[in-house]
Amino acid sequence: MFASRRNARLIAFLFLVAGSLVGCGTRSISNSDYSADSDRGYAQRNNPFYKGELSEFDVIGIDAKTAVTEEEIARAAQSKARFTVHKGISVMLIQSGAMIPDEEMVREMEKYYNISVFTGVPMSDGSSSATYSRALRLAAAKAGAEKLIVYWGLLETGREDLATKAISWFPFVGGAITDETQRMRIRMKVAVVDVRSGQWEMFSPEPADDSASSGRYSRVSSDQAQVAALKGKAYRATADDIVKRYAR
Repeated sequence: MFASRRNARLIAFLFLVAGSLVGCGTRSISNSDYSADSDRGYAQRNNPFYKGELSEFDVIGIDAKTAVTEEEIARAAQSKARFTVHKGISVMLIQSGAMIPDEEMVREMEKYYNISVFTGVPMSDGSSSATYSRALRLAAAKAGAEKLIVYWGLLETGREDLATKAISWFPFVGGAITDETQRMRIRMKVAVVDVRSGQWEMFSPEPADDSASSGRYSRVSSDQAQVAALKGKAYRATADDIVKRYAR
């Protein structure tokens, strides 16, 4: 009974997090361009290659539309083994929503692992989550990878309460920005999948944040420089976190 409740909570949580990334107007690290219109308003500019985000269910192979029995949950709980990602092994790296992972992330991961890359552009052929997950694992196996690592990133802006100095974070959804200081952070999420068994773990590193000042007419260049700096910090922290958690 406990395992059943835990499984239900997990699936509900994954749906909630997935919605924050694939919902309309949110700003993914794979679609982070920014532009100014003729009236000096500012809005997100879509990457022409961006087709949305991978679903967590596609990566870990859970089909939410398929009935799950108590026996299946019990077997999954019993088969759980210690999860490791030793330094020096081969890893297939995927950035959700991107044709290839960002160069900075590849460079940080190559400090510890042998990296091959694969597309994170979601398929639109109606394949089930279980089928897509197995296809990813097969691609990783053929590349000689022992682990499959998929990561998502959501850009958020912050509003600071001048009285309390508390910061409220919310997904960037485009539109005009009238202030001269933009506080931004990247919230990352990482799925680590064992290619052979399909066992997986998922975690979220500590967000990387930053604030930058700019005039009204330098907002675009300032924003993109801020995004680039934040990505560097977030990718470095994420690679280090993977090693700290799993390279036993």
